[in-house]
Amino acid sequence: MSGTMPHDLRVFVNERGVSVPFGSDAATAVRAFDDALADAIAAGEARLTDSRGLPVDATTPVHGGAIFRVIGGRREAAAVPQIPWEVLRTLPKAELHLHLDGSLRPGTLAELAAQAGTSLPSTDPAALAAWMLVDDAKQLEDYLARFAITTGVMQTADAIERVAYELVHDVAADGTWYVETRYAPSLSTRGGLSMDDVMAAWWRGLQRGERETGTIARMIVCALRGDSVAMAQAHAELAVAWADRGVVAFDLAAGEAGNRASKYREAFAHASAHDLAVTCHAGEGWGAASIREAIHDCGANRIGHGTRLHEDPELERYVADRRIALEVCPTSNVQTRVVSRFAEHPIKRYHALGIPVTLNTDNRLMSGVTLTDEYASAARHLGWSLATLAEVSKTAFDVAFLPWSERRALIARATDALSAHVSTHGTA
Repeated sequence: MSGTMPHDLRVFVNERGVSVPFGSDAATAVRAFDDALADAIAAGEARLTDSRGLPVDATTPVHGGAIFRVIGGRREAAAVPQIPWEVLRTLPKAELHLHLDGSLRPGTLAELAAQAGTSLPSTDPAALAAWMLVDDAKQLEDYLARFAITTGVMQTADAIERVAYELVHDVAADGTWYVETRYAPSLSTRGGLSMDDVMAAWWRGLQRGERETGTIARMIVCALRGDSVAMAQAHAELAVAWADRGVVAFDLAAGEAGNRASKYREAFAHASAHDLAVTCHAGEGWGAASIREAIHDCGANRIGHGTRLHEDPELERYVADRRIALEVCPTSNVQTRVVSRFAEHPIKRYHALGIPVTLNTDNRLMSGVTLTDEYASAARHLGWSLATLAEVSKTAFDVAFLPWSERRALIARATDALSAHVSTHGTA
């Protein structure tokens, strides 16, 4: 790990800033802004100009600060939903799928690495953020490889508490009222901490952040595919033991290929038998059969990702009929090559079928996104209006794993705020 990776470039398309990797061309910049406009240029239905209106070839290399305009096309820029960023940032939101070890601040990663004696390619937060961004994955496992870096610096109680505390502040600043963070505590035991020590530090950080911001933060304990059945059972027992101290659910994460959820059915059964909610990563690195196992063998109340559900129409209908919510992470799914681009994500299909869908970041650091980014992308690439986005946000509050006695009041407050927000900004 040597040498400093270049920063992403900030360029402008139709007056909106987008970030593209160093070495990109104009066509890449347009696609980062809007897939339909990029397709229109490729088909000869639209043309690309510079800031002066002079023609620009789509293969022209970009530089920082470059300005491009797209003229023509079946979907001209004016037809693309333009919801102001601040309107989306201040939209009340809940995030249900957010990995603690995938959401460190770049500056914190650099500082913790220095304390741990870990070598990184740069100590500059911007350069480090660009290096940690997963834009070169060929499959899910490539994406997951980055986590060895973050978990490596999360081996002390102070480090874990800091990461959790800062994360609450970060999501609160992004307009998030409620967040479920998830982690596998065994990943932080290499330096001598027990899994209970990890839980205590994680919970301290979330509580401190909640007190200072007002954003409600809870924990989901993850077992990991590839670990032993005994280790998964230990995580399930840990989740149950902490159910009255911030834990709201049990999960199974990591690469699906070759690691069937049904192998860990006893761990899921332990959590369910002790009245703890259950979710499960499925339909991301493996097909709809993975989702079927998560639901029917493991009793999942929600599904993490669920991207490939459409491959099994009967199961898709079952999920809609039973109102099983999907924790959808579109940007992450594009990065892991589960879908080719945001505009083709099946979340729009699932929403149209009445399946409860929620928008999530998955990992703020590795995916380089905030929850507001996900909402903005849904508006731009899926054509979702502010009213639709508010509906999706309301769904996240509805299906959160927070106990009903607390969730009911949160839902009522969020419903009123969302309605007022749409009334005020609905035509923005």
